[in-house]
Amino acid sequence: MVLSGFLRSLRYLMTIWYEDTKDYILEPLSLPESPGGTTSLEGSPSVPCIFCEEHFPVVEQDKLLKHMIIEHKIVIADVKLVADFRRYILYWRKRFTEQPITDFCSVIRINCTAPSEEQDNYFLLCDVLPEDRILREELQKQRLKEILEQQQQERNDNSFHGICMFCNEEFLGNRSVLLNHMAREHAFNIGLPDNIVNCNEFLCTLQKKLDNLQCLYCEKTFRDKNTLKDHMRKKQHRRINPKNREYDRFYVINYLELGKSWEEVQLEDDRELLEHQEDDWSDWEEHPVSAVCLFCEKQAETIEKLCVHMEDAHEFDLLKIKSELGLNFYQQVKLVNFIRRQIHQCRCYGCQEKFRSKADLRTHMEEAKHTALLPEKQIWDQPQYYFPTYENDTLLCTLSDSESDLTAQEQNGNIAIISEDTSKLHALKQSSILNQLLLHESLKN
Repeated sequence: MVLSGFLRSLRYLMTIWYEDTKDYILEPLSLPESPGGTTSLEGSPSVPCIFCEEHFPVVEQDKLLKHMIIEHKIVIADVKLVADFRRYILYWRKRFTEQPITDFCSVIRINCTAPSEEQDNYFLLCDVLPEDRILREELQKQRLKEILEQQQQERNDNSFHGICMFCNEEFLGNRSVLLNHMAREHAFNIGLPDNIVNCNEFLCTLQKKLDNLQCLYCEKTFRDKNTLKDHMRKKQHRRINPKNREYDRFYVINYLELGKSWEEVQLEDDRELLEHQEDDWSDWEEHPVSAVCLFCEKQAETIEKLCVHMEDAHEFDLLKIKSELGLNFYQQVKLVNFIRRQIHQCRCYGCQEKFRSKADLRTHMEEAKHTALLPEKQIWDQPQYYFPTYENDTLLCTLSDSESDLTAQEQNGNIAIISEDTSKLHALKQSSILNQLLLHESLKN
């Protein structure tokens, strides 16, 4: 571990040594979150240099790191894993006034084959030093505590106010209402609300990208909003780019372990845990999965409960329609997807009238009794409706095929008929059952 840290830092330092210009980028440094400005941001907290009185804004920490390498020849290893960069620098600034730097840092001599006057020493500050490791862990714990407090506050906050990025509908109350709306209505899912922290900042970041006509997934920029909208819909890019590290700070999992991202946590081998566990699943509790009504936002844990709701509230009897039309499982899927798409487009499937909102559509359909007025079967029994309107439509998983699909096919007259092999026509004429029928008929006459 020490050797790899030395070699990695040495490679960075050799880059400095052989560059003739100061316009280089050092690999271990982070780019500023708001690049382009050299002046301090007004009101932004600053971080002092460990050895001198130079100060830099927190958002420009890469400039401070560059300054310390060039002017003071000190390298901080794995600086991206430091939970609170400002507190970290202030701690070591104080410690270096109390003891010599060589008491804490490893010394790296570069260009060691050159004459002594051309050699130079750099100092590596890393978590191999127990004091540094403890400091990093304490900063991580403190940040995790602050993040969990912030997350709990957001979970309990019912004064949230937000606007949907896709339909501009306004939402008040808890943040989960808006996030669930975008997932359900626009197939845009950034994760469970309880897993997200600093939600307002997250939504503002995404909204800013859309305002700049930038795709949230591939991050390409388009000429106008309609082109961007069509691109994200056709390419199924209504999601964020998982490789964009900018979003890491909005997910609690990234704060759980020092130096580990959510991807590393997910890839960890759980076999050791399994070896020490008994094969007892008695404490396993499945979280109920709710299906959403076809016409409103009512949810139910079973298809039976949901059907009762749709019949009572909307006069739509899915089970009766299934029985009367003799629908097999796949026809039920197509019917549900057809209705979902019509409702999503605010169009009444009974009369094809289009409305400004789903609330207006629902009022019309209930007053005109159009919820039960299904169009002809050939309208919705189409291959295109095999594909779900919403990726997370749980209702599709709860549809029942308890009545035999074969029975449903017989009711519809859709029995498959396998023809005789006509490749050998002469043999067919000799062995065909038609010969026997004709012979029997002639004997009768």
